[in-house]
Amino acid sequence: MSLPHAILTALLEKPSSGLELTRRFDRSIGYFWSATHQQIYRELGKLEADGLIRALPSEQPARGQKKSYEVLAAGRAELARWTAASQDPKPHRDPLLLRLRAAAVVGTAGLEDDLRRHLELHEKQLAEYREIERRDFPPGRDSAEDRLRHLVLRAGIDLETFWTQWLRHALADVAELPDGEPAGPA
Repeated sequence: MSLPHAILTALLEKPSSGLELTRRFDRSIGYFWSATHQQIYRELGKLEADGLIRALPSEQPARGQKKSYEVLAAGRAELARWTAASQDPKPHRDPLLLRLRAAAVVGTAGLEDDLRRHLELHEKQLAEYREIERRDFPPGRDSAEDRLRHLVLRAGIDLETFWTQWLRHALADVAELPDGEPAGPA
């Protein structure tokens, strides 16, 4: 149920068209909640049908023109209800961790190269997050809205820091194992 809430959040921050929303997802919300172009458009239709958003009036004919949407009072109320509700954390599912577990019984062939690739990807993402932090959250920018947005970014920075550190440890451990051999009983 979180995609509609992600869209409501984005629209409350700034009324937007579906295309603008997909671009904004790519630049911000998409770092922690991804959605395809089709999912966003489908959800916009549902939110409008449910009376949570509306298309802004247009000065030109609607045919071929992008619609911009805004959140209605019912949409704001739904987002406030959802924000205040309690949710349990979701279990972490990561194919890399499952592959490491499988390597214990089938061997580590190819695993070290993929761990290196993952490390490079996480280092790149960490650098990108740090650049966003430097650019968007300079000292003194501490309104309530900025502090909450910065908390989300800090979660990304902390997660990427965790992954880069963990992957370095994993690479060191895997490098000490016999190459390609099962690490445990067959």
